[in-house]
Amino acid sequence: MVAPSDADATRPPLVIDEVVEARVGSHLYVRRTDADRLDVANVAANLPFVLRTLVGISALAVGANVIGVIVLALIIAAINSRVTAHQQHVILVVAAILLVGTVVLGVSAATLVQRRTLRWLLRGDRPDDEDARRALRMPRDMAYIAAILWTLGAAVIAVTTALVDLRPATVVAVTGSIVLAGLSSAGVTYLLVERVTGPVAKLALESAPPRSAPVLGVRWRLLLIWLLTSALPILGQILVFTAPAGKTHVIGVSIGVCVVALILGALSTALAARTIGLPLRGLVDALERVGAGDLAVRTPIENAGEIGLLQSGFNDMVAGLRERDRVKDLFGRHVGSAVAQEALRSGVTLSGEVRDVVAVFVDITGSTKRSRETDPGEFVALLNRFYEVVVDEVESNGGLLNKFEGDAALCVFGAPVQLMDPASAALRAARRIRDRVSASAEVEVGVGVAAGPVVAGQVGTESRLEYTVIGDAVNEAARLTELAKDVRQHVLASQAVIDQARDSERSAWHAAGEVMLRGHDLPTCIWTA
Repeated sequence: MVAPSDADATRPPLVIDEVVEARVGSHLYVRRTDADRLDVANVAANLPFVLRTLVGISALAVGANVIGVIVLALIIAAINSRVTAHQQHVILVVAAILLVGTVVLGVSAATLVQRRTLRWLLRGDRPDDEDARRALRMPRDMAYIAAILWTLGAAVIAVTTALVDLRPATVVAVTGSIVLAGLSSAGVTYLLVERVTGPVAKLALESAPPRSAPVLGVRWRLLLIWLLTSALPILGQILVFTAPAGKTHVIGVSIGVCVVALILGALSTALAARTIGLPLRGLVDALERVGAGDLAVRTPIENAGEIGLLQSGFNDMVAGLRERDRVKDLFGRHVGSAVAQEALRSGVTLSGEVRDVVAVFVDITGSTKRSRETDPGEFVALLNRFYEVVVDEVESNGGLLNKFEGDAALCVFGAPVQLMDPASAALRAARRIRDRVSASAEVEVGVGVAAGPVVAGQVGTESRLEYTVIGDAVNEAARLTELAKDVRQHVLASQAVIDQARDSERSAWHAAGEVMLRGHDLPTCIWTA
């Protein structure tokens, strides 16, 4: 035994959708990710899955051909008034030989046609587009093989009936019976193989989702059901009643043909209903989950036809919704959730409006010197902790953190979303920011609060916009911030803000005198808390 190398020990685990093993329906399947490495363990693990599929197809081939033989035997029995026992025996022996031959040749031909499918299934490979399309053609290929073999069988039976000296009309009737039996066998084969190979189709559709309507879609499936449930019994009845009569068993055989047709019709309709109904039920459930806000839902693609197109389109739609939410989240993180909602509501516009707002300006004391003395990574982490406090308090009080300006932040209350009491909200946020920053003991800040009319809107170009507010209230808040750095309380508000606040919030503040702010002709009354 060869010991595993270090390279083997470090290989990543075999995965399918981030797991080593996965179940496709009720089947265990292992997919490998290393395209250059054939793992014998993978082949051993996937062998039961492949064998179950092959055995299922073989059993269905036998069953479908047996159904065809039953149809053939019933119709031949109906026309046996001109067929001797020896002739009937020869025909039935040849038919039995044909049954065994068609099963053996059919399974062999299907294995040959689908050998590439069996190869990637055993190896656990992810099929390319061509291999995936070949795997999806398996039901159609099996139906074609069944039809071809039954056509050849019809020719053999026609020659046999001619050799046993049957009349031409009887030869035509027997040959027509085989054609009907072959149609039944091919139709049932298609529907049953499609059902059995569903897990294989899922694996193939993972790699090659349907992008266009198939040749054999829902319309052709319904036509096939009509053929098995309506056309077949009608043609069978025509053959029965146009054959030489004279014996009472003709009626019994006619009833038998109808019963077989009814069974075929029920089976075909049930398979078609399941093929269409279950995926649609799954889509309805998935839509309900999306409507409830679950965008992680993904429906498996189970069909290469119109249903598969619908499932693939649903997955694409949900992926688009996830991408939209991700962009919306990133947009909100950059400009603020309130600005993002306003932009989504009104679209791109370069217009502005005059709004009465309360501006809060927050700035760290001595940040320039500290940035030179502190490791850059530590300083950025410090700023992030500081901004976490600012953002939390501003947004919890209904405000907008409009700009990060290095070590400072401009916050706005009253735009773009109007507030019932922006002054009280701004004063409360300013106090809490001061208290929480002081409690952390990492930095000292100055906080200034001012109120007044400003011009608010999106400025820039159609390719690059920024929501901003411009006005005296912003300038006044910034200048009060510089003064607040030198007072013990570290927070100052203008008289205009205090006048607009509720009594409950105003009671937390007291007058701190008057100051002459740059750009103002009159002194400003200031308050602190």
